[in-house]
Amino acid sequence: MPDYGHDLIFGTFLTPSADEPRRVIELAQLTEQVGLELVSVQDHPYHPRFLDAWTLLSVLAASTSRVRMVPNVLNLPLRPPAVLARSAASLDLISGGRVELGLGAGAFWDAIAGQDGPRRTPSEAVAALAEAIQVIRALWAPGGRVRFDGRYYHLHDAAPGPVPAHDIGISIGAIKPRMLRLTGQLADGWLPSSPYVAPERLAAANRLIDEAATEAGRSPSAVRRLYNIVGRFSAAGNGFLDGPPKLWAEQLAELTLTEGISGYIVMVDSADIIERFAGEVVPAVREFVATERAGGTEGSVRTTSDGEARPSTQASPVRATARIATGPLAVTPTSDDGVRRSDVRVWDETTRPTGPAPDSARRYTPHEQAAGRHLVDVHDHLRTELTQVRDLVAQVLAGSTDPGVARSHLNTMTMRQNNWTLGAYCESYCRIVTTHHTLEDQSVFPYLRRADARLAPVLDRLEEEHHAIHGVIERLDRALVGFVTGPDGAAELRTAVDLLTDTLSSHLSYEERELVEPLARLGFG
Repeated sequence: MPDYGHDLIFGTFLTPSADEPRRVIELAQLTEQVGLELVSVQDHPYHPRFLDAWTLLSVLAASTSRVRMVPNVLNLPLRPPAVLARSAASLDLISGGRVELGLGAGAFWDAIAGQDGPRRTPSEAVAALAEAIQVIRALWAPGGRVRFDGRYYHLHDAAPGPVPAHDIGISIGAIKPRMLRLTGQLADGWLPSSPYVAPERLAAANRLIDEAATEAGRSPSAVRRLYNIVGRFSAAGNGFLDGPPKLWAEQLAELTLTEGISGYIVMVDSADIIERFAGEVVPAVREFVATERAGGTEGSVRTTSDGEARPSTQASPVRATARIATGPLAVTPTSDDGVRRSDVRVWDETTRPTGPAPDSARRYTPHEQAAGRHLVDVHDHLRTELTQVRDLVAQVLAGSTDPGVARSHLNTMTMRQNNWTLGAYCESYCRIVTTHHTLEDQSVFPYLRRADARLAPVLDRLEEEHHAIHGVIERLDRALVGFVTGPDGAAELRTAVDLLTDTLSSHLSYEERELVEPLARLGFG
């Protein structure tokens, strides 16, 4: 796949958390301060814990002066395109031409219908999106009144305007073939996310976009390729965007030069990671790409001034280190040490079912392996919280911490806020891993059931244990209250924290043992 030659742009994908609205604004301001070009937020108008995306983008535009605003991506079924066209143009004028549009055909139809939105089939959703793009562009163009008679949207002598301050680009969050073809036919940009479209899937998707663009009489380069990315900084290279900044830079440069990606939007809510991405990764990506574009590389394709794609002949330091390989599953589930501190048993571990045996010959890409690794990482976070709980209880028993303070800490922890319908997939993790299409409660397990029916007994058992753990946490909370009201409070408190330690440690190990491989094989859905 050729390098389409677009200038590189970088940005952030921020969670529009209603719990921390000021922090979202501060992270957007930081995005600008460190020199990135884009701030984007997801749009799920039915999600009660998310700020309204359009309201938030307006505030972010008023709180910054240079960085561009991008909804990533707007939920079209709940955003009438005529109103959206005027809203986007208005904010573009107010902000001095700093607005771009990202559109999605819709997902989570139960939630959409629950807010009086339409319930559409996949083909209907794509057709409606195509009409919406025509409506939006018609209302942005100066001229006479507009008529549009579509199946889903209509304009009856509507007056266009206001006209945006600049030509607002429309990018589509496309994954499936029909949406990819629509992107090639009509869109200015493609905006996928790495948790859904892994690096090794970019080439096939790009081919569909390019073919559709050519059939529509457009140049494939008319569609800018942007990429929402998830990764972590670590000392050693363990796969796609899992390693030191230099590895990130090499891999992103490789995607620009071979897959045509020219925009990278990091999905993160951490000031430290934003600063490191901007300070250590972005300059290196720019340097790699500029060097290769200037001189060419062996095996790459350069587009010459006459439009002809020609292979180059120089060796490539990027391609030598950044290729995406496959290998055996290298993620090790955390073993259960078998230590039990409490005499109470909330379940019989000997009755736990097991899933299908892994295929020993199967090879996994780094992206696939990341799914299982993320599970272990989140479990490690919960294990850290468990240590904190035990320390808090020890302080309560020693009289150095008030039980009310301990309860307050417990109530803010992931293990308490998580309702366990997804086990260790706490809300904060879901926002990071699947931010483009927010992972609603009870979505991963149903997906795994559909993808591999052999997992059903394991998933049933895990769900039973999730409910049991919730009860154990409630017992600990009651024990903290009882500690100040009864003579047996200390004994019950010790029993409660020991029981939580036993059940949570045992459950996390069991879940890793049974789900690390299926998640690598099947993904999140």
